[in-house]
Amino acid sequence: MPASPSTARAINDRLALGLLQERGPLTAGQLKQLTGLSRPTVADLVERLTAAGLVRVVGESGAARRGPNARLYGIVADGAFLAALDVRTDGVVVLVADLVGRVLAEASVPVDGGAGTGPAVERVVAAVERAAKEAGAERLHTVGIGAPGLIDPATGDLRDSAGLPAWHRSLAAALQERLPGARITVENETNLAALAEQREGAARDRDTFVLLWLGHGTGAAVVLDGVLRRGASGGTGEIGFLPVPGTSSLPSATDCGGGFHALAGAAAVLSLAAAHGLPTPAVVDGPSAAGVVRAAVRNASATGASAAGGTATEGRPGKAPTGERAGRGAAEPGGGPVPVPGAGPSAAEGGPGAGEGVAGRAPGGGAGARFVAAENGPGSRDVVGGRSTGAAGAGSVAGVEPPARGSSADEGVPVRAGRDGARSVWQPAGAGDAGARFLAALADGVAVGAASVVAVLDPGCVVLGGEVGRAGGEVLAGLVAERLARLSPLPTEVRAGGLGGSAVLRGALLTARDRAQDELWSGRQSRP
Repeated sequence: MPASPSTARAINDRLALGLLQERGPLTAGQLKQLTGLSRPTVADLVERLTAAGLVRVVGESGAARRGPNARLYGIVADGAFLAALDVRTDGVVVLVADLVGRVLAEASVPVDGGAGTGPAVERVVAAVERAAKEAGAERLHTVGIGAPGLIDPATGDLRDSAGLPAWHRSLAAALQERLPGARITVENETNLAALAEQREGAARDRDTFVLLWLGHGTGAAVVLDGVLRRGASGGTGEIGFLPVPGTSSLPSATDCGGGFHALAGAAAVLSLAAAHGLPTPAVVDGPSAAGVVRAAVRNASATGASAAGGTATEGRPGKAPTGERAGRGAAEPGGGPVPVPGAGPSAAEGGPGAGEGVAGRAPGGGAGARFVAAENGPGSRDVVGGRSTGAAGAGSVAGVEPPARGSSADEGVPVRAGRDGARSVWQPAGAGDAGARFLAALADGVAVGAASVVAVLDPGCVVLGGEVGRAGGEVLAGLVAERLARLSPLPTEVRAGGLGGSAVLRGALLTARDRAQDELWSGRQSRP
């Protein structure tokens, strides 16, 4: 059945608005070319959207040529203002943006652990109000909140979760009271990170993938056929509780210390690094763990060693990869992980005690470790636009480049990637590279959790997100891919996340913008 005239107009208006959002200001001629609509139809919709206050003339094109210039139409950016919040255990990061997503103000608000619910909530709400004032926003249309914990799918409220401050659950109601008329949306932080990676990061070409969050804690977000899956209780992706080999105990309903969290949480990463003789900071959080991983990757490149986990003898390069493994980053299919002393077979080998090289030295998060995927302090990780506000982490080496091609075997030699065209990596030239062995052992643990997810969902792509995932980059992604290819028969690409810790805030902003635009475009486009 053909669409009615009003339905057709609504579809055309949405199409034009979407193009203006995606591409920026366009002329009527460009809208005609991109939409395939006739010139009269485009002229009609431009007039209609302008009258509704959704678009306006923002300039002219062709100013350098002679003759009349075409008007450029753009979305009315100040038609609504948005706020995005990344809620953490000890603080909140806030930003305020216009309707097209341009950031106008941002702030970081620490909250003392001993503060009561009332003072904590008041401090955060006041910071949001200050940021809105700084941005020139008289009122906020929509506020997107990213928080650790489970979101009730029926009510959209943050559920009571062990290990999280009580003020988290009171924040949305307080914002609603102080910001009358604003639409408040709360979403699990890992889910928001996945949405951001799909729209702006490493999964832009994927409709089905799993984001594996590696930060202070662990989590996963599942996107199937372009739809974010939350589950019956909102708990899809609580992978920290996943029972895996290599831990000293099993997880419980209130403690993920015996689950995958014990292999890949920040405490496990730092403990594993210390066991390999690497310098580690005293603070246990996502940025600290990321700093150690980043330093290991740099040092491995600087010394001509690789975390590929190959077993090349000292002074001799490992054999070139054949491209038989799935995912990014070259790795040696025939090599296998370097065992941790006293650990027994690695997780990738599937033997008894698999993964003990990771978990045996990293006892997990302990009591109260549930839902701790963002327990790092404000100002300690990426906030907006990739700007890092935290230290590099103990042991980091800045400005280190890999050895030049053609180095001697004693210095390590480059090995070209396989048929997938990934970057060259460095095979270990000596048996004593602690950073390379640490990365190999870390990849063992991450691959165990990833293999369980892949066996159930078959997503075809796993993105390593969070601070640790981004710090490991293509090196860690390649190692996990190589091990995953041995653990699972299902072809799976492994990618490094592109947004790191900033993904939660970006996801909150994107969610707020989508909701605001949906309401404004639906409510105004039919008005005269």
